[in-house]
Amino acid sequence: MTRFALTIICLTASLIFSAPSRAETRLVMFEASGCYWCDKWRREIGPIYGKTAEGKHAPLTVIDVHAALPADIALERRAVYTPTFVLLENGVEVNRIEGYPGEAFFWGLLERMLADLDKALVKS
Repeated sequence: MTRFALTIICLTASLIFSAPSRAETRLVMFEASGCYWCDKWRREIGPIYGKTAEGKHAPLTVIDVHAALPADIALERRAVYTPTFVLLENGVEVNRIEGYPGEAFFWGLLERMLADLDKALVKS
């Protein structure tokens, strides 16, 4: 990768993740015991998620898909598949990823979700 490309990537990331602070953005992972894809996500992404810009921007909360939904979370629809990753803004669902598409796709989808959220907040 060229130095120019790296500079563009760094500048883009700083713009995405330097948005004005909001009350709360978080990522909720709905999981189930014995879920192969949940375990795969935990192995591949789990150890580094909180250390990344995305993890700092949207800290992770893990909820059992069969448990009662906390009162401070409003979903568009119930999580059925595991894992399901729901991006929340002030406790309200703004986007989701159903299933775990692998490490490379996960990061790309999450980055797009966060960028879309930031664009929507700037417009409002």
